[in-house]
Amino acid sequence: MSAYDMVVIGGGSAGLTAARTAGRFGARTLLVEGDRLGGDCLWTGCVPSKALLRVAAEVATARRVGRYGLAAASGAVDLAAAMRHVRGAIAAIEPHDSPESLRPLGVEVAHGRAVFTGRRTLTVAGRDVAFRYAVIATGSSPALAPVPGLAEAGPLTSDSVWDLDRLPDRLVVLGGGPAGCELGQALARLGARVTVVEARERLLPDEEPDASAAVRRALEADGATVLTGCHAEKVTGGAVHGPGGPLAYDALLAVTGRRANTAGLGLASAGVQLTDRGDVRVNDRLRTGNPRIYAAGDVTGRSASTHLGGTQGGAAVTDALLGVRRRIDGAAVPRVTFTDPEVARVGRTAAEARAEHGDAVRVHTLAHDRLDRAVTEGRTDGFTTLVLGPRGRIVGATVVAPRAGETIAHLAAGVRLGWTASDYARTVHPYPTYADGPWHAALADVYGRLARARGATGALLALRRRLGR
Repeated sequence: MSAYDMVVIGGGSAGLTAARTAGRFGARTLLVEGDRLGGDCLWTGCVPSKALLRVAAEVATARRVGRYGLAAASGAVDLAAAMRHVRGAIAAIEPHDSPESLRPLGVEVAHGRAVFTGRRTLTVAGRDVAFRYAVIATGSSPALAPVPGLAEAGPLTSDSVWDLDRLPDRLVVLGGGPAGCELGQALARLGARVTVVEARERLLPDEEPDASAAVRRALEADGATVLTGCHAEKVTGGAVHGPGGPLAYDALLAVTGRRANTAGLGLASAGVQLTDRGDVRVNDRLRTGNPRIYAAGDVTGRSASTHLGGTQGGAAVTDALLGVRRRIDGAAVPRVTFTDPEVARVGRTAAEARAEHGDAVRVHTLAHDRLDRAVTEGRTDGFTTLVLGPRGRIVGATVVAPRAGETIAHLAAGVRLGWTASDYARTVHPYPTYADGPWHAALADVYGRLARARGATGALLALRRRLGR
């Protein structure tokens, strides 16, 4: 029986980071993957979606250059050519996640299904394996909403949409979360007649209401129809049926949720329990009910992003092999919806902060018609919001703008380190950039407090005049 210090099950973001971390520590490490290394991020998520969004952005720009005195592009988009760009991006990044890239770290890769046979044993590809510690990082898969007829209709999902080689004329997108908005906007820009259907009252319902409204305006400007507060009642006869009548489609894309990949792992034999939602149950150290087995990434239900899954994978291995706890501050994990404009947030929304801290919360919003970089680019459709909690600390921020994902990174550091608005304002920011938005929002708080202290500062100035200083 082969014996390893660390066995990692799953070769996506969480699993790859876990395996690399263990290898760098000098642990004898086995990474088990049933399909392709790279996981959803490389093959069906982050990489292909951002590549397609880049193509769609170029098309949208080409069609709008008339305002700059150039001949605007027109005509149909060759989706097959667009998908070649997507596949090219995947091919360029794939070697970074290959078995060859792991070998110098001492990480062995086994392809096959891992099945636990005991609390410290499993089988893979006919091999019996013993381990000191293991990390479950098997990720998640698209889950269809319980709409009658939806499964039978065989809709596209975020996994299978990449198989399209012809642009559908009429596309209905079920789900107005990040994936639905991103893919809906991209395909609308490429020329499909897109209708986005969201059961809740607004798109991106977990974001600030103004951010939801900005994305809705952007989708509609790109020709998409947005239906919110619209519950799909059934799918039949090539149409989605709801309160407003049937929506006929040539292609149906369902992005209504995800489900942890736990089937067939033999978790009961290992003493690993699931939550009511079907996620692997872990504690705040990412340990399962078996202290020798950890879990990280989507399979825990505690991560919906590549960057957090990877961080969890590294933290789990560090805890297991070295006994060093790496606390992950969930309040400081940024999130980005890569629509145009992008929506980036870290920490609490204004409503969440007020529910927790009441009147101690101050909120400053800078509309981007007052942001010089946005004005120069003709992109004044966004805004920056800073949410300040007790003692003026930054507890949340939202940026809606081109490249908002880059701007939010500095704010995430501020939330994690407990910066106040004054701390942020004292950091000099380059001009003109979109990073000016949070800087000016922080300055607004500083100036507001100075205005409230005008009597005291006026008295101090008068005293200094009298003293000749």
